[in-house]
Amino acid sequence: MNPFPASLRSRILNDPYYRLRSLQEIQIAASLGVKIDANQACVDDWLRLPGLSIHQARMLVNLSQSGVQFHCLEDLAAALSLPVQRLKPLEPVLSFHFYDADSIFTVTTVNVNTAALEHVLAIPGMDAGLAKALVEQRQQTGLYRNLADLQQRLSLPATLVTELMHYLRF
Repeated sequence: MNPFPASLRSRILNDPYYRLRSLQEIQIAASLGVKIDANQACVDDWLRLPGLSIHQARMLVNLSQSGVQFHCLEDLAAALSLPVQRLKPLEPVLSFHFYDADSIFTVTTVNVNTAALEHVLAIPGMDAGLAKALVEQRQQTGLYRNLADLQQRLSLPATLVTELMHYLRF
């Protein structure tokens, strides 16, 4: 018989926004096979961990999106300016995978709120007219909030958004 309540196990496994509240819940999550890939984690993934703030989560995501690779717990600790021992209890649910930026299997994303026209043009499926409109719209009316905002402001068809969404970040 499993010593953990079924409702807790279910929440940990099925609710991607469930924040682990204690070291015991970290151990439960680890025993259930929950892993957070430090190099692919989104803000919500980082926020599942007890003790991490929204600011820390955003910073880690920004670093990984800019190409910084976390190879071990020590790398995370350095990025957060924390002692390694502070993060050690989180280690059972963290994984550190290497992603080769030059691999044909690695999707390179472009931040549409900061990218120059030439970088926007490098997005697969992006034509010159759309790239120019994207940059001009951003300069005229401000940053894009998210993919839906970009689609609406540029009047993009759903099929095109479906093609582009894997290459865009905000």
